[in-house]
Amino acid sequence: MPSLSMPSPSHIKTNLLSGLTVALALVPEAIAFALVAQVSPLTGLYAAVLVSFITSAFGGRPGMISAAAGSLAVVMVALVVQHGPQYLFAAVVLMGVLQLLFAAARLGKFIRMVPHPVMLGFVNGLALVIFVAQFGHFKTAGPDGSMQWMGGPELATMLAVVAATMAVIYITPRFTRALPSTLVGILAATAGCALLGIDTRTVGDLGSIAGGLPSFAVPEVPWNLETLRIVFPYALVLAGVGLIESLLTLTLIDEITDTRGQPNRECLALGASNVVTGFFGGMGGCALIGQSMINVNSGGTGRLSGIVASLFLLSFILVGSRWIEQIPLAALIGVMFVVCEKTFEWGTFRLFGKVPRADALVIVLVAGTTLAFDLAVAVLLGVIVSALVFAWQHAKQIRVATSLDAQGWKVYELEGTLFFASVTGFQALFTPKDDPQDVVIEFRRARVADHSAIQAIDALAERYRALGKRLHLRHLSRDCRELLEKAKDMIEVNLPEDPRYHVADDKLG
Repeated sequence: MPSLSMPSPSHIKTNLLSGLTVALALVPEAIAFALVAQVSPLTGLYAAVLVSFITSAFGGRPGMISAAAGSLAVVMVALVVQHGPQYLFAAVVLMGVLQLLFAAARLGKFIRMVPHPVMLGFVNGLALVIFVAQFGHFKTAGPDGSMQWMGGPELATMLAVVAATMAVIYITPRFTRALPSTLVGILAATAGCALLGIDTRTVGDLGSIAGGLPSFAVPEVPWNLETLRIVFPYALVLAGVGLIESLLTLTLIDEITDTRGQPNRECLALGASNVVTGFFGGMGGCALIGQSMINVNSGGTGRLSGIVASLFLLSFILVGSRWIEQIPLAALIGVMFVVCEKTFEWGTFRLFGKVPRADALVIVLVAGTTLAFDLAVAVLLGVIVSALVFAWQHAKQIRVATSLDAQGWKVYELEGTLFFASVTGFQALFTPKDDPQDVVIEFRRARVADHSAIQAIDALAERYRALGKRLHLRHLSRDCRELLEKAKDMIEVNLPEDPRYHVADDKLG
């Protein structure tokens, strides 16, 4: 049961400040993504406000930030160029409906089965994408209108502000943790540029963020089959990319915070937010790993942080645009560079030569494909390659070694993955009629992957119970302990030694 106690004042303060930090970082990202999709900056900002608020308030992963996303913008641009923004709004509504159907089918649980090498590739690939995307801010329009790299004093100033912001972010935690170091870095860079009269690009140079409240409007498109034929392919791709990025980010935050999100609930909230956004002139969105990492690293692990971020962002649009537009762009670039450094799994390099070559290949393949193409293609490719490798090496194979311990109990030492394809072989490993009164099944070197595995363990427990024999299950994860029914009383809990992994199952999804 979730705790109903009121959050502490320190928790509220931390989430408020973290939400403000995220809101400041969202402004240039939302504007940039809107420009990529060739729509107005407010279209991106409205999406950030609405998607962030709805997913934070009702989603399945507190602390995760969702808003207008670059991975979606690159898909949208072709639709906007060919048919205009009204068709984009219709596609966003349909995208949300498809995500709601995905949630209704309770398919979010399957994100638990994405292999770890794919997760590493996803994290590293997105860190590289965020890093590379920042270099676009170092270009300016030349005399002929083409984008050219900065040079001379202008470039030197930008780099100096970036470096100063990063230095403040890294140094601040050594002196105080009362304020998020990211927020301190942004404020210090802004104040320094203002006091020293440093002339550098600001958020306002990307576009004005001043505006009013988003208003409800049905997309002005013909509501017929021809419109459906136009928008459906885009909506399908947008829905898929948004779900993949959101669910993988959810899994990453689960690991960082050692908590468990609810994938199906997150899919439901994401779908609802995109339906609403489409009717209020927004470009839709999904989870953002960069802003989510800023939030979590700043201590914003509750729903309040995301809600506050959306409200601050709305206040920037309504009354605070004059001040927000003065923030140096270089300060926010410095923030994103720090996010990239903290997001990238540097330990990956130490894995090469220690993990199977197939796993190393998947990590590099997913990261490279994310950088070169897009996230959805990269993850699907990584999952397919991992599945083929797994099928070749492990499918339908689970091994056991038996022995007698000092008490005369028979010990089954399992090794392998117990999932839908290996349950038949698992059941055949045991001889309940011939076994002694006490039997131990040791799962230290095995992993329980899905609901079929849970059912197989329950069925085995029933076989031993029917013969009046005692079964002892050791080293199962917390998910297994929650999901097992008939075998629940046979589990021996050893928290320091028990593994920690998730099981793909509706009950916990």
